[in-house]
Amino acid sequence: MEYRLIRSDRRTLAAEIRDGTLIVRAPRQTGEKEIEAFLQARRHWIETHLEQSRERMLMAAETPRLTEAQVRELAERAAQVIPQRVARYAELIGVSYGRITIRRQRTKWGSCSSRGNLNFNCLLMLAPPEVLDSVVVHELCHRLEMNHSDRFYAHVLRVYPEYRRWNRWLRDNGNRLMAML
Repeated sequence: MEYRLIRSDRRTLAAEIRDGTLIVRAPRQTGEKEIEAFLQARRHWIETHLEQSRERMLMAAETPRLTEAQVRELAERAAQVIPQRVARYAELIGVSYGRITIRRQRTKWGSCSSRGNLNFNCLLMLAPPEVLDSVVVHELCHRLEMNHSDRFYAHVLRVYPEYRRWNRWLRDNGNRLMAML
């Protein structure tokens, strides 16, 4: 199995897939056999994610890109729509939040900081409104649970029973949207 090895002062081995390449991060003193055993134990994960990465790269090559003006327009529209959705669901859930920021991101749809600041991807404006709502609810529920535990998902599903359906839509179609940036 081919990989790029990066040695550093870290304490543990880690593997990541970036642009179709397997990158292994290892402590300086880690031997070749230990690295090979680590990779063998994660072989299924590596093969699956390498394939997904290659598919994303192919899709990106075939997907028309948005112009800067189109991205700006999406961000402006998102800045109008998303705060209203956040306010609605925050009240329903019973949580407060900090600043709302609209970003153009290639890997994330949303995030919630420990201080309650919310970030959303402007590309959500290209998805069905239900997808936007599912991401808003997901991020706001992090104000109750800063993890992805069963308790966290119980909160999400209580507020948005269709969450799984729209999360699946995002999993199935999100890469195509991300490829437009």
